[in-house]
Amino acid sequence: MYFPYLRGKQFELIALRETSDILAKYSKKISPIIEPVKNSSTLRTTLKELMEKDINFNLIINPTIGDLTKSTKDILLIVQEELRSYSNYQLAVIVEEKTDIISLVELINRYNLKFIGVTLIHNAIRPNISNLISSISKYYSTTYNVIYFQKTSRRYYREFDSNTLVGLEDFFISQTKNADYLTVQDSQFSEEHLYYSKDGYNGFSDFLTIGDNYSESGFLPFAVAIHISYTDTENKIRIKHFVSDSNDDNSDTGGKFIEALRKLIKWSDNNRIETKAMNIFRELDQSGHFPGLGSIKKLSIMHHIELVLKLI
Repeated sequence: MYFPYLRGKQFELIALRETSDILAKYSKKISPIIEPVKNSSTLRTTLKELMEKDINFNLIINPTIGDLTKSTKDILLIVQEELRSYSNYQLAVIVEEKTDIISLVELINRYNLKFIGVTLIHNAIRPNISNLISSISKYYSTTYNVIYFQKTSRRYYREFDSNTLVGLEDFFISQTKNADYLTVQDSQFSEEHLYYSKDGYNGFSDFLTIGDNYSESGFLPFAVAIHISYTDTENKIRIKHFVSDSNDDNSDTGGKFIEALRKLIKWSDNNRIETKAMNIFRELDQSGHFPGLGSIKKLSIMHHIELVLKLI
């Protein structure tokens, strides 16, 4: 089962909305994790779209980044207002060294919410975690334990029921500047979809083609890069990086996009890459339209989700 981890920024949420038909088709194979960063109309409409398509998801109530880092009550109120009687979701808690999990669970209990259970996202190793989960069980079942390997340990899984185990890793190898991808062009990503079940996990999670780095600031880049996942001859996931060539200054972002897009279209046509997002890229190539940098990220996310779902 695939658990794509998305921050609740506008275009990441829109990516979920615009792939909702695909998510519904593969509903037994996917459960997105959403870390909300703003109390936005986009967050609300995305939750409603997932509800209308009966798509399971995990909504983090104690985000560690963005405007809602100390706003658990606000997030629970959004859930109460938008989801009402819907129950096909988990409320998720990020577990760090000093996270007061029981207080968060008790806070959830004050709201009249219907949901499957709690997802714990382990960003730190906690002593006596088994006792803590036992305490949580007085209120709710723990549906998933998402273990962030780079912040804990692969051995940490031994503390949990195998039916709840989900492995999370940041596979995206980011560069300092977009222009740096000109010297990389192709990078390894993941083979978790091939082995997670054999390794005793119920699912796997990644930060898609974005990575774990979070930034609220935006700026005009000197280069435009399009990151597209694909599978190699061994069925492992890799990332192609298509980068503009006119990168001496930050002018004409639209022109830079067209340069990168033409490289992408040539490659995708030669390799017969077919996804909903790729077809939109082809339409943009034909029209010469620049949809904005956020839309490029959105399409990259959409493509990655569809690719993974077709693999598992």
